[in-house]
Amino acid sequence: MSNSDKSGVGCVLLTDHPWPDLEIETAIVEGAGYRLVAGPEVAGSAEDIEQMVASCSPAAIVTCWAPVSRKAIEIPSGLKIVARLGVGLDNIDVEAATARGAWVTNVPDYCVQEVSDHALGFVLDYCRGISRLNAATRKAGWDSNSIGLLRTADQVIGILGYGRIGRETARKFKAMGCRVLAYDPHFSPDASISSGSSIDEIQADCDVIIVHVPLLPETTGLVDAAFLAATGKKPLIVNVSRGPIVSNVALLAALDAGQIRGAALDVVDGEPSPPEAILKHPLITVTPHVAYASDASMAELRRRACEEAVRALNGERPEHARNTPHV
Repeated sequence: MSNSDKSGVGCVLLTDHPWPDLEIETAIVEGAGYRLVAGPEVAGSAEDIEQMVASCSPAAIVTCWAPVSRKAIEIPSGLKIVARLGVGLDNIDVEAATARGAWVTNVPDYCVQEVSDHALGFVLDYCRGISRLNAATRKAGWDSNSIGLLRTADQVIGILGYGRIGRETARKFKAMGCRVLAYDPHFSPDASISSGSSIDEIQADCDVIIVHVPLLPETTGLVDAAFLAATGKKPLIVNVSRGPIVSNVALLAALDAGQIRGAALDVVDGEPSPPEAILKHPLITVTPHVAYASDASMAELRRRACEEAVRALNGERPEHARNTPHV
């Protein structure tokens, strides 16, 4: 664990940082007069984080992938904020932070373009056979076999979850000429889609189903055996949200039964060590949870998460508070 030589100032604990430098974090935190303590690049266990917290008693915790447990939140006497380097809050005990009077924040819109681009890229890759034909050409030589290539504009796209990213995904597919349906329990119309669809309609009508819902108790296992069996057009399943929303067992069974035509997954339940059957299935394309990433998005993420920590330490309300702390 690295830290500055400053003493007598508030401590900001960066639990993990899957990037090699700390230039952005140091400039913002120490530039504001606080002390940065940084953990390793690879996220530790809940127990590891609890030990780190006990060693420096931070006033702010900034976390990427590391789990911030109730115990970690309760240990420091002056904790004011737990700031997530990302969108989802499933690795933070939000209830515990709220109960002890600490803010919880995220950076909800830093990767809207990247994740929607990734979903679009998965579908384009499937329709135009890019990865498949590249592998075949490298293995067997030049053979202009166009069997199975699809016109992207003919695909009916279904989007589960119509928040910031879902809306941007819809806009891009509409621009390509696709018909787009969206389901969201809190659907509101925009320029791309005037009215929401039911899950039943998406299952029945869509050639592609893209998962953009957040991971919540009610969305865990949303795409299960019953969901896949109810699809009518053997859709391509695309998941760029969270792995546990799509059941690995149900997905593999549906592929083997011919209920769906394929899957494209940036997230997999069990990552970073997902089942080999998922990784090696010929009808599944996998990327290692990178849909959010670009040089621009990562710099923005790091800057904005640290700025939220500094705001809280300065006694200001964070810009993207996800709770109302108890006084």
